[in-house]
Amino acid sequence: MTILHLRRARTSLVLDARGPGLPRVVHWGGDVGHPDDDGLRQLADATVPPVVPSSFDAPTVLSLLPEQSAGWSGRPGLAGHRDGRDWSTAFRLDGLDVDDDGPGAARVTVRASDPGAGLALTIEVALDPYGLLTIGHRLRNDGDSGYELRELTPVLPVPAVATELLDLTGRWCRERSPQRHSWQQGTWVREGRHGRTGHDATLLLVAGTAGFGFGHGEVWAVHTAWSGDHVTFAERRPTGESTLGGGELLAPGEVRLGPGESYASPLLYAVWSDAGLDGLSDVLHTHLRARPEHPRTARPVTLNVWEAVYFDHDLDRLRSLADQAALIGVERFVLDDGWFRGRRDDTAGLGDWFVDEDVWPDGLQPLIDHVTGLGLEFGLWVEPEMVNPESDLFRAHADWLLAVPGRLPPLWRKQQVLDVGRAEAYDYLLERLDKLLTEHPGISYLKWDHNRDLTEAGHDGRPGVHRQTLAVYRLLDELRSRHPDLEIESCASGGARVDLAILARTDRVWASDCNDALERLSIQRWTGLLLPPELVGTHVGPERSHTTSRVHDLGFRAATALFGHHGIEWDIASISSAEQAELAAWVALHKRLRPLLHTGRVVRIDHPDPAVWAHGVVDHNKTRAVYAVARLVTSATQTPGALRLPGLDPGRRYLVRPVSDVPAPATIDRLAPRWLAAGVSLTGAALARVGVQMPALHPEQSLVLEVTAVD
Repeated sequence: MTILHLRRARTSLVLDARGPGLPRVVHWGGDVGHPDDDGLRQLADATVPPVVPSSFDAPTVLSLLPEQSAGWSGRPGLAGHRDGRDWSTAFRLDGLDVDDDGPGAARVTVRASDPGAGLALTIEVALDPYGLLTIGHRLRNDGDSGYELRELTPVLPVPAVATELLDLTGRWCRERSPQRHSWQQGTWVREGRHGRTGHDATLLLVAGTAGFGFGHGEVWAVHTAWSGDHVTFAERRPTGESTLGGGELLAPGEVRLGPGESYASPLLYAVWSDAGLDGLSDVLHTHLRARPEHPRTARPVTLNVWEAVYFDHDLDRLRSLADQAALIGVERFVLDDGWFRGRRDDTAGLGDWFVDEDVWPDGLQPLIDHVTGLGLEFGLWVEPEMVNPESDLFRAHADWLLAVPGRLPPLWRKQQVLDVGRAEAYDYLLERLDKLLTEHPGISYLKWDHNRDLTEAGHDGRPGVHRQTLAVYRLLDELRSRHPDLEIESCASGGARVDLAILARTDRVWASDCNDALERLSIQRWTGLLLPPELVGTHVGPERSHTTSRVHDLGFRAATALFGHHGIEWDIASISSAEQAELAAWVALHKRLRPLLHTGRVVRIDHPDPAVWAHGVVDHNKTRAVYAVARLVTSATQTPGALRLPGLDPGRRYLVRPVSDVPAPATIDRLAPRWLAAGVSLTGAALARVGVQMPALHPEQSLVLEVTAVD
């Protein structure tokens, strides 16, 4: 066999595939240059750990699938058994397929088997042109009896210089809360047992050098691309190894492979950067934007009517909202919950996906025609995976639920979960949704919600989350196949289903049900660690947030919503003419900046004052940029000091000035530094290393700065 070196975009993966066991990961991280075969051999030999007292007589090395038979005493890559036998494996390398030609992804397929255990293993490794690494395992049962699988998890090594860990947690309306600590010996395990990705999902688990930040430090990160129960972990062994890994979290008996059957692990996405967290995001965003399924059209400014009307659906009122939306510059109108049979509140109707004849005697078409006649797209809210006990579907098919025999899971929001893995339930949902879209060709967008965890989620007496997740993927894929122009939003009580597997089938996520602009600053900042702005719904909510009761002025709310997939969640027909005019100005600003915001490189600024948050987007030619700076609370100092603007060309000169399209924050004239009135012209080096004095904004105020190259 051989030693393989995959290189793309300053990232290297070196695999020692000399056998006889599975390939060992020699290095994953920064580019190691162009070593020849002898250089690769010497690199592999130089990284083999020594034999130390009171240990195995041969070095213990970490393969792509850690095994006890190789001396690994950490978290295993494979766990399973055949009626108590074949619980430990010793895979032997059968062959390699390498595709490293051309500018695309470099790929390696590893084929291995353990005849004694009756198992065959295939490992797919790919390093894309932007430096993003993906690893997936497939296990096949070659034995003559069933094999119960408990875990199949890709694992990667991280060097000892990574001494800190960062991940995310959260809850409803407080998604993406960062937590950070030193990386000590032991295992830091993040498990999601929600049946969906979860409000507390880590998105990325990051290991890095001491003090790493948005713009500095060497960092390694992994993401588990799976929308059901999952695990992501960091482990540091007393023997010296440090690893990151992740995969599906399987319940006992959930996956039992019959003879000849296979199981494929979720993909583990892995990314390295020596430019801090923004470097990780840059690789991930570039990868996502290069996907064939990534949205290619301008992301329409969206009005969702939920916070305007809730369940009070009245055709004339909704027409009035659409009229006002068109005047303000909205491009997509979304009718939220309440349009289907029996749905007068959130206690009934889920599952009965028929237009309510009592509320809509002429159907949805009059509203659809009015909206599309204004030049707007029309979208509709659905929650297909759920059912209310108070529904015709439940009364007719109570056996279609995810449940254990003899009892129902606890109610959550007065709803239960349909077993989409059951053929009859799947067929019903596909028929209903397909017919809804076919009979209403004006519906071009579905807001696909998912408002409860999967608890005691049984399928025919066995755990059903794995089957449910795959069935939902199939349902989404089939709908998209039948309606190729349909766009779908992944909403799960806000941001509880945000992962790269669901985003392979949807066009954006709803980051949170919280539209409080102060909370949203953090939620959007950390969601952006994984996703580019155009995939994250960011809406201007009412003056008083309905989830926190906090009050913000329009400028702060609009500046917070500016950078993502922009929209409005507000009764815009009842606001003052002055508010309508200002909102229209913010919508126009977003449209003007949209080509930059949705294609450029995201930068987040490490400001020394914790009361100040700043971020921006720089185009890839470094000719334009837009930054927003916000004060969250009062500062210990009277003025917060200079604001550095990273990401620009050090040798070019730039004009920096506030955007003039929208009103400046209140008090800005009185508290502004001298440069603000006419702007300032400085080099990219000066802006990155010295910066500009920011105004003394009041708490919960924002300022948007536009930067343009002048030479």
